[in-house]
Amino acid sequence: MSRKPDKTNAVRLAESHGVSFRLLSYSVDDDLSALHAAERLSIDPDRIFKTIVVVGDRKGPFVCIIPGPCEIDFKKAAGAIGDKSCALLPLKDLEPLTGYQRGGCSPLGMKKKLPTYLDETASLFDWISVSAGRRGLQMLLSPADLLLLSGASLAELIR
Repeated sequence: MSRKPDKTNAVRLAESHGVSFRLLSYSVDDDLSALHAAERLSIDPDRIFKTIVVVGDRKGPFVCIIPGPCEIDFKKAAGAIGDKSCALLPLKDLEPLTGYQRGGCSPLGMKKKLPTYLDETASLFDWISVSAGRRGLQMLLSPADLLLLSGASLAELIR
């Protein structure tokens, strides 16, 4: 008998807003990449968006949600929040700030509400996938619902 996935903060948030979403789970190994998740779930890799927490030089931590196969453009990301530069949040600070661990960091239901930006390519799709707040658990939802739940703005974030 397979167990029902635990309700994460991301799932609770979506449910509390009556947003339509679907959960998909997969077995986790050492490869925590979005591309590996896409392969495991048989999803177009361009539809799996990864959550990256960065720190701006003046405005502090913020969240970027970008397509799995892509690399973040730190200059564009910094520009989205109005900073000159930004860098990855140190891994040791991720869980204390967000409540999530690497490979399972959802842009929804973070411990601390952070400014959030969704790469504009998300608007090309009727649904995308983001982490549901646990390694091996993905949430499929519309980009519009992700924007609503996360309070994100669309921005150009990738190279």
